[in-house]
Amino acid sequence: MLKLKFRRLHSTIVNSVNPASIMDFLFQEAVISHDDISALRRSKDDPKQQCRDLLNLLHASENPQAFVQLYLAVKEEPHLQWLIERIDDLSVIDLLQQLYVSEPTGEFVYCIFKAQSSLKVGKILTVI
Repeated sequence: MLKLKFRRLHSTIVNSVNPASIMDFLFQEAVISHDDISALRRSKDDPKQQCRDLLNLLHASENPQAFVQLYLAVKEEPHLQWLIERIDDLSVIDLLQQLYVSEPTGEFVYCIFKAQSSLKVGKILTVI
């Protein structure tokens, strides 16, 4: 779910976040490799491009903790607390609406997911 939230906020993140300390945190937590961080540092003179490259790397990653660790890295930055609030404010329904837009028609397909006591991704019960 965090991956979808970060995708939804991609432009905001690219335009607002200097990824240097985020990259260090992700390297420390073994989310990105030495080769990854070296490649990302080549675009250090263009923080927006560096941030784009970092997000693209994480979206292509098969590491299941990539976006959990990215969230924790952002959370450690006091000046990015507004971003944590934006991430936390995105609802599951908002994300599902974005995820299930039919390309040719633009129609929304709503899927209702139920887990024991809260609404979250799980077994599809009904498609309306």
